[in-house]
Amino acid sequence: MKAPKPRHAIDLDRSGVARYIQLASLFLRRIESGDWPVGEQTPTIDELSAELGVARATVRKALDMLEAEHLIERYRAKGTFVRQRPRQQIWCEVATDWSGLLAARDDAVIEVLKDERGLQPAELPHAIGKLAPSYRRLMRRHTRHGHPFLLARLYIDERLSSRIPKRNLHTMTALKMIADIPGLSIKEARQTLVIGTADVETAERLDMPLNAPVGIVHRSAVDKTGCLVFLGEGLYRGDMVRIDMKLK
Repeated sequence: MKAPKPRHAIDLDRSGVARYIQLASLFLRRIESGDWPVGEQTPTIDELSAELGVARATVRKALDMLEAEHLIERYRAKGTFVRQRPRQQIWCEVATDWSGLLAARDDAVIEVLKDERGLQPAELPHAIGKLAPSYRRLMRRHTRHGHPFLLARLYIDERLSSRIPKRNLHTMTALKMIADIPGLSIKEARQTLVIGTADVETAERLDMPLNAPVGIVHRSAVDKTGCLVFLGEGLYRGDMVRIDMKLK
């Protein structure tokens, strides 16, 4: 018979994400919130195991992830101590207005990983616009201070792609790159954010664990003729993304 969970245990069985990854996210939030202050000792593995109703090995594996990020230090016979809070400066703010989406990110480096032509998107995230005859598909990786934080897949109306200077592919946000195309006027644009987990390719490209949380942002832009000139999918590392919204 399965042993009952502790009264206040968090139910980790409701998610498809590996338990140790869920615990690592929980511990990360405790450091961020100050529940586990910098310089202070964390609860022991036995205490965390009892509190959360999981095996000691699972807690240990979660703490391994935080130690790999240099957020905690472990000392034999002394325990585990919080070394530092997560690096706030490499967080990426996902803008929620047009001007913010056009702004470049300080210190960001953009690599073009793939550049293909003559394609059509497999699915449309928003019910706006009509498809162009064909699209140029780009995969780009954004890094800051050597840390990858965004993997982007872009579809650009192939009739417009020749008007994009090559340097813009490495220096501009996707919508800024589109908005700067000579003679192009954007009539409508949409953005949607969902939360998901990293697949094998995303985990490898963003240097993160498989099934770790990611923010998935879908963007679409339509020109004045009603043509869907741009579609984008951005996968942001869950530990580096932040969304700020003004509430009316």
